[in-house]
Amino acid sequence: MESLKSQLEKMMDASKLNETYRDIMKNQVFTDPDVREFLSANKERLDKSAIERSASKLYEFVSEKQKAQNMKGGLAPGYEPKLILNNHRIDVTYEPTPELISRRSKERIMSRINSVFMPKDLKSASFESFEVTKKRQAAVEKAMLFIESYLDKPEAFHKGLYLHGAFGVGKTYLLGAIAHELSEQGHPSTIVHFPTFAVEMKNSIGKNTTEDKLDSFKRAKILMIDDIGADSMSSWIRDDVLGVILQYRMQQELPTFFTSNFDMDQLENEHLTFSQRGENEPLKAKRIMERIRFLAEEVEMSGENRRHK
Repeated sequence: MESLKSQLEKMMDASKLNETYRDIMKNQVFTDPDVREFLSANKERLDKSAIERSASKLYEFVSEKQKAQNMKGGLAPGYEPKLILNNHRIDVTYEPTPELISRRSKERIMSRINSVFMPKDLKSASFESFEVTKKRQAAVEKAMLFIESYLDKPEAFHKGLYLHGAFGVGKTYLLGAIAHELSEQGHPSTIVHFPTFAVEMKNSIGKNTTEDKLDSFKRAKILMIDDIGADSMSSWIRDDVLGVILQYRMQQELPTFFTSNFDMDQLENEHLTFSQRGENEPLKAKRIMERIRFLAEEVEMSGENRRHK
């Protein structure tokens, strides 16, 4: 049996292709390692005429492979060509590159995190980049325990966390890391900056969109309410917005997280009890706190303010 090299040389000598094309085929296409490997692997199924008829496909393969390697786009940007045998003819198929697969995976992860009025980079938060200190270790352990329990039985009720502590200790970032980890496993979540959300809800009254906005948050699979207590609330926001969201989530046993600069007692007595008008309403505050305590476990986070680093 003739060697592959001899067959290729005879083919090019006998070819009636123009000189330039023949040079390209001989010096670039048929010398390409992937082409030679493919032809060698399929030499029992490809005769001389089959290879001649497939010359354009071989050229396409080498040309598109070079474009992909040089980041020059090509027929299908993000895809790399592969040689296949199709009914005794050589053909080219295109498969996504590892880079495209990785990018799509990241996009899917990001798309499962509904970040509302939050920093853009919070979706990229991860436990790998979260610096664990003695003062933050308990919170991280609780977070990991929640993730493990939730992934094991996502339909069961799992208490979220009420993370409280001073500014800049990593409460919000930890929420982002939890959301990211859950998203990698296919579970969506919503993170919302509550003070900004409260303003948005007030503005929605005149647009008749209040119910739609309220509904989307109260029904979220996993809801993370950031910075509760940062601004004073009107009675309407406390009772008819926050209260409605929490009541629904308590009844449906949906995981809910919170971050705050207040511990739970402070949130009740120093914040929720008093409306923006200065009205003292301890019973209404207690009602809200009963829902929060049902939904989340209180965990303190402390340490230095990392925003100054």
